[in-house]
Amino acid sequence: MTALPEWEKYRVLRAESEFESVRKDPRVAWTLWCVSGLFGGHRFYLGDTARSVAMLFTLGGLGLWFLADGFLVARRVRAVNRHRRSEIMARYGILEGL
Repeated sequence: MTALPEWEKYRVLRAESEFESVRKDPRVAWTLWCVSGLFGGHRFYLGDTARSVAMLFTLGGLGLWFLADGFLVARRVRAVNRHRRSEIMARYGILEGL
């Protein structure tokens, strides 16, 4: 395994830095779910605007959608972060291992 050239290291660091600036924190998502879950606050935070508006006007699907999201918040944060990371790495031309 060969070491990366210096310029390549800077490109990877720049991509990692950009990802850290847009990364979503699971603790914030959980807090928003606890505080404003019936109104879709956690979904607004994660960028699910259409579903957030639907939750806002139906009070979390009369509470059912809100309760289901309690089990799915962590998975959704991971999916959003994975998607954002792959977009950033692709923009920088960095292939990540599977």
